[in-house]
Amino acid sequence: MSFLILTVCFGSQKANAQKLLKVAVVGLSHDHAHEIMNAFREQRIELLGVAENDPKLIARYKRDYKVPDTLFYPDIETMLGKFTPDVVMAYNPIDEHLAVAEICLPMKIPLVVEKPLATTLKDAKRMAQLSRENNTHLLTNFETTWYPSNQKLKTLVDEADFGKITKMIAKDGHEGPKEIGCSQEFLAWLTDPIKNGGGAVMDFGCYGANLMTWLQNGKRPIAVTAVTKSMKPKVYPDVDDDATIILEYENAIGIIEASWNWSYSIKSLEVYGANSSYQAPNGKILSKNTSSSESEEMSLTSDYFKNHIEYIEALLSGDIKVNDDLSSLSNNLIVVEILEAAKKSAETGSRIQL
Repeated sequence: MSFLILTVCFGSQKANAQKLLKVAVVGLSHDHAHEIMNAFREQRIELLGVAENDPKLIARYKRDYKVPDTLFYPDIETMLGKFTPDVVMAYNPIDEHLAVAEICLPMKIPLVVEKPLATTLKDAKRMAQLSRENNTHLLTNFETTWYPSNQKLKTLVDEADFGKITKMIAKDGHEGPKEIGCSQEFLAWLTDPIKNGGGAVMDFGCYGANLMTWLQNGKRPIAVTAVTKSMKPKVYPDVDDDATIILEYENAIGIIEASWNWSYSIKSLEVYGANSSYQAPNGKILSKNTSSSESEEMSLTSDYFKNHIEYIEALLSGDIKVNDDLSSLSNNLIVVEILEAAKKSAETGSRIQL
């Protein structure tokens, strides 16, 4: 079983590579917008327009990426009244994802949002309804989707000789968004309990929820238990900065450790079976362990999508189909359900059954 559970025709993908993806951007307050702007600067996409009304952000991106004045629009409605892109990519606060979906999806314009899909399950379900009613893609982008280590790990644990997964551990986070130098515009909503839906529990809890749902082949956990902490209340007075989430499955346990208090940046994944385990400490390394003292480093191939741009190009050209992969709507609805249950568990001190 492949990491995306897709059928991929790489020959066709290469043939379409010369036709640049036509992208419209909504919002620049998410620092992940730098990725799409780097793609614009490197001429890997055709940037049709940017909907943003913050003068400081506009000036910064014009200066740093040489984006012409003519590409900026005050709002999404004005922008999409001028042209129809291949895809809209949203880099705005998470609680504004629904508003973008309500405009793009009825126009049958595919939409990609940064993780997580939504701040509430109610919003996520409404977005899913819009996607299905209009038969239009709604995808969620995670950095860890494109890690060769995770992709290889999925292939290996799906093999018969690994057996059933018994435990999964995901560690995700960094020293803190303020500590690592996130922009003021990003911090303003990333540390807002409404706009981001929470702190580290949302920002980094979503990674483990996404990967574990994928590893469990789209199964929802039976129950969720979580503890959130505020280790740095003077720095982040309004949201949690540390979360531990336990996911119970019928025959497996998932442990998500999400924090703005790590000693260093980390996005690691460990998966255990009856007789062996796999550890992916980052995107480039994967090892197999059959005991605490026996470790074998696995060879990683490069026959995967390197980023969401390549993935969307292949999807829109018909080379692949979305099933229950990491970007899929089905997966990310469960992610939001897990996060909502985790917050409820932390607030009430109880185990939440799904």
